Amino acid sequence: MTVLIAIALTLVLVGGAVVVFTGDVQRQAVSLSLYGLLMTLLFVLLSAPDVALSQVVVGTAIVPLMVMLTIRKIKGNR
Repeated sequence: MTVLIAIALTLVLVGGAVVVFTGDVQRQAVSLSLYGLLMTLLFVLLSAPDVALSQVVVGTAIVPLMVMLTIRKIKGNR
């Protein structure tokens, strides 16, 4: 189990770097969603199902959706 947690932590580290260094805002929103899935996996491995469920709802679905809708709204006003 410790090896799985180490792998998940490494994936979260790489995923965070991908989100930060992505230049296009739309691609960054998608990578943020994938980062949320990686965080969910880490929380499940750490035996925190309630936090994992919250992460799935907020970090994987709602936040990237709000970012994409905001981008669409801003581009529509130009």
